[in-house]
Amino acid sequence: MKEVLNKLFQYQSLSREEAFQILSNLATGQYNNSQMAAFLTVYLMRTITVDELEGFRDAMLELCVKVPVDDYNAIDLCGTGGDGKNTFNISTLSSFVVAGAGQHVVKHGNYGVSSVSGSSNVLESMGAKFTNDTDQIKRSLDESGICFLHAPLFHPAMKNVGPVRKELGIKTFFNMLGPMVNPAFPKSQLVGVFSLELARLYGYLYQNTSKNFVIVHALDGYDEVSLTSGFKIIANDQEAVFEPEDIGLPRLTQEQLHGGETIEESAKIFQGVLKGQGTEAQEAAVIANSGLAIATGKQVSIQEGIEQARTSLKSGKALDAFKKFISVNS
Repeated sequence: MKEVLNKLFQYQSLSREEAFQILSNLATGQYNNSQMAAFLTVYLMRTITVDELEGFRDAMLELCVKVPVDDYNAIDLCGTGGDGKNTFNISTLSSFVVAGAGQHVVKHGNYGVSSVSGSSNVLESMGAKFTNDTDQIKRSLDESGICFLHAPLFHPAMKNVGPVRKELGIKTFFNMLGPMVNPAFPKSQLVGVFSLELARLYGYLYQNTSKNFVIVHALDGYDEVSLTSGFKIIANDQEAVFEPEDIGLPRLTQEQLHGGETIEESAKIFQGVLKGQGTEAQEAAVIANSGLAIATGKQVSIQEGIEQARTSLKSGKALDAFKKFISVNS
């Protein structure tokens, strides 16, 4: 690792093969915590290259516990996190709206690192238990339309690096990797990223796969459709910028998306939105993201996706999917 760090400190980059090998070594516990911390922080000081990101991704996917659910034609809604905005759990909530609209979801997630409440935190606080048992995962998909894949149970690299990431408390390249390494290998994906630079990197990598994808970045820095500004999407067949008004939804403020100061507050917001007790702003943000995911998964227009999302939320189908999910996974 000393040679690797010296190379990186001299502003050199890793080849795809070197990145693959280093992440494989991380996963098998061959480096100490100080070495891992130094390695992780390099990528806060300089941009990660396509080769490095690709090598890290390939190693994570080769080592992961695979989830064979191809028959479900599912989608993942996953943000990189690391945008520092501390919003409520928009993509996790949106996942239940998408499931309520009849589109299977394989949600990949983890505990929050740079925010109060990650997807794993909020679901666990409401009674969900995590598993990597395939039969249980398929049962969850069959009965609720959604399963949740808690990243550390599927990725040995996470187990070794997790404590270091938690101590650092800042985004690392593992945030960038999260959406790329879903162990169910979903056919469709809505990915939120925290920078335009990362959106371009993702676009390049995803265009070299068979995945049906939409990458989204809000122009004021959110890793989701925040409706606080315009947002850019990069998809299989288009690249475009939309304003909130273009998709028939209101423009919001950062304060309206605040996720609370504790996991309990996050859970209260989460349940309130599903029960029809959320604010108009909270509902709009969830409908925007779930609508875009439905459009991606079902291959319909964004407007149609938003209508289906609104129906799922307002009719209680999203809440029903959540209740069934908790019933199966508690």
